[in-house]
Amino acid sequence: MIEIDDKIVSADLLREGFLCDLGRCKGICCVEGNAGAPLDLEEADILEREYPNYRPYMTPAGIEAVERQGFMVVDEEGDYTTPLVDDAECAYAYVENGVTLCAVEKAWAEGRTTFRKPISCHLYPIRLMPFSNGTIGLNYHRWSICEGARACGARAGVPVYRALREAIVRRFGEAFYHQLEEAEALLKQTKQA
Repeated sequence: MIEIDDKIVSADLLREGFLCDLGRCKGICCVEGNAGAPLDLEEADILEREYPNYRPYMTPAGIEAVERQGFMVVDEEGDYTTPLVDDAECAYAYVENGVTLCAVEKAWAEGRTTFRKPISCHLYPIRLMPFSNGTIGLNYHRWSICEGARACGARAGVPVYRALREAIVRRFGEAFYHQLEEAEALLKQTKQA
């Protein structure tokens, strides 16, 4: 673990490979799991406010799930998450050319909303763990469905945090990202010594 300001970062984010391989996984992370994507209350409010902008990209089942369950639900652990369709795919998911994608992100890509998607989705496989003292843990979540991404990242020499540069900067800022780069360089120096 590496401490940077008020964050505890798993060193695996700096040394293990990861690069999404949608051709292999087909976006299954939006379908499988035991709950929807983690949300904070602000994101739930944004999802509600921006609904008319991304609704056209949603499936009829996804629309029905949101209209029945709401823009977020509370899971069995008491966390806010995206609603699901039949306890499977995220209500905001749709399929294009055999790949499951995000309707919210599609609306963002087309300039229909300024909200890209929930930060937990954008940061995946980094999972944030808030501590009671205000510190935030950045952990590497390993899921079997991401084996292709791990292999692709290892071949390309791209560590997790570099693959997620845009998401990390979105959530924590450019300065924090540069601190991760410095930490990676120090790890490499230590390994070579």
